[in-house]
Amino acid sequence: MTLEEQIQNDLKEAMKAHDSVALASVRAVKAAILLAKTSEGGSKEHLEDSEIVKLAQKLVKQRRESAEIYTQQNRPELAQNELAEAAVIEKYLPKALSEEEVEAKVREIIESLGAKSMADMGRVMGTATKALAGQADGKVISALVRKLLS
Repeated sequence: MTLEEQIQNDLKEAMKAHDSVALASVRAVKAAILLAKTSEGGSKEHLEDSEIVKLAQKLVKQRRESAEIYTQQNRPELAQNELAEAAVIEKYLPKALSEEEVEAKVREIIESLGAKSMADMGRVMGTATKALAGQADGKVISALVRKLLS
């Protein structure tokens, strides 16, 4: 079963269960998929799972940023709703690596590229973000690269 089919099934299940948070979350993912299919002047019949994962990552990031803003504005009920939606969307993402695992992978990349100083950060970041796409947050990767190259 593709990720898109799983999302469609989860949408039906959320409707049957009358789960408003799950329904809103899955609908947001479905809407992003439909938008991606119809954008760019042409229509795609099918999106790859990796493309759907990228869309889901973007949606989770948006929800977390919104929750942070709501928390700063002393609106905990809205922040909690955003975090709940992010948690539902996260189930479509691959399992995230721990910080130790990310650090080990970044060390391997630095060694393979022969990076020695901060001047090599761009090359390392480019390779690391591609290698760890969907498995680690860009901020974590960046912080580790800085730490290891300085």
